[in-house]
Amino acid sequence: MLGTFLATALLLSLGWVGATHFFKPHNPDFNPSKSHHRPHGFVNRDGFVKPAPNIARWQFERRRLGLPKPPAAPIVGVSPNVTLIHSPHRSPRLTWVGHSTVLFQLDGVNLLTDPHFGQWASPIQGMGPKRHQPPGLSLDELPPIHAVLISHNHYDHLDEPTIQALMARHPGIRFYVPLGVQYWFKHRIKGAVLAGPSQNVWALDWDDAITLPAQSATLSLHFLPVRHWSARGLFDRNETLWGSWAVIHPRFRFWFSGDLAYSDDLRTHGTKWGGFDLAAIAIGAYEPRYIMEGSHVNPKEAVQVMRDIRAKSAMGIHWGTFEGLTDESLDQPPRDLTTALQQDPRDFRVLAHGQTWELPYR
Repeated sequence: MLGTFLATALLLSLGWVGATHFFKPHNPDFNPSKSHHRPHGFVNRDGFVKPAPNIARWQFERRRLGLPKPPAAPIVGVSPNVTLIHSPHRSPRLTWVGHSTVLFQLDGVNLLTDPHFGQWASPIQGMGPKRHQPPGLSLDELPPIHAVLISHNHYDHLDEPTIQALMARHPGIRFYVPLGVQYWFKHRIKGAVLAGPSQNVWALDWDDAITLPAQSATLSLHFLPVRHWSARGLFDRNETLWGSWAVIHPRFRFWFSGDLAYSDDLRTHGTKWGGFDLAAIAIGAYEPRYIMEGSHVNPKEAVQVMRDIRAKSAMGIHWGTFEGLTDESLDQPPRDLTTALQQDPRDFRVLAHGQTWELPYR
C-alpha cells in the first residue's frame, strides 16, 4: 500500500495522472485565433501530444532493477559567495540554487527562475521526490528579488510555500507566469494581485513580452514556446501554458529553458534572437526514454538545444537535487553531458549547488 501511495505522489508531482480525457476544464483565456489555444487548455505549437505512458511497466521495471541507483560519488555543493551576490553587479552573473532554480543578476536586477526551496517536489508532503541537496542559497541569503520567472506548474517548478515566502519577504516583487497560472496565484498565494496599480502577477502567452526597468537600461522578458505540458492534479492536464524565457538586455541575452523535449521551436528562437550569451538548459530527468522523451531532453539533446538557440555559453540545470524523479542516478546527467561534449565541444558547464558564474557584457 505504501508503494502505491509513493508512486501516486511521484506521478502527481510530474503530472502524469491527468484525466482530461474524462473532464475538460474551461479555458478562460481561450483565443480561437491562436493555434495553440483550445477551449479546455493549450497544446504544443507543433501539435505534439504526449501519449499516455505505460506507468505500470515503468514502475515494475524500476522496482525490479532498483532504480534509480544512488550517486556514484557524493554530490557536493559549495558555500555561496554571499558578499559577491549582494554586491553591485559589475557584470552579469548566475548562481545555481538547485534543480531549475537560478538566481540571475543583470544590471541591478535580481531574477529567480522556478524557485523551489522546499523539501518535497510533491503535492503530498512526506511522499514523492525528496530533496537530496540543500538549496545552494537559503531564503535568508537571497538578495532583494525583483522578479520571478515561472516556466510551468509542475510541483518541482512551482512550490507554494516558496512562492508565499518570496511574496512575504520581498516587497515589490513581481511574478511572471504562463497563461492560466495566474489563477493559481489568485487562489493560493496571499498578497497576489492580478490587476490594478498594485499588480504583482502577470500572465504571458507565447511570444508575449513585458519590460522591467534596470539600472542603465530596460530589460525585456519574452515568454517563448517549447515542447512540454502542464498538470498539477488529476483533472487539469494542459489547462495552463508552459514555456521558456528570454531575458533581453542591450548588452546581454539570457535564455532559461524550463522543462522541454526537443522540438523545432528551438531553431526558431535562435534565428529570431540571433543567439544568446548564456542559456540555462535542463539536462536531467530523462530516463527511461520511452517515458521521458516527449517531456525532457537528455544531455546529448541538450547540447543540440544549445546549438539550435545559438548560445555562446550554457549551464546545466534540472539535475542532482530531488531524489527519484526519474530512473537515472542523480549524478548521471553531468557524466552524460561530458560524453556528449566530447563529440561536440562547447562552453556548456555544470555548476555546483551554490556556485556563481560571472560573465562579461557583450
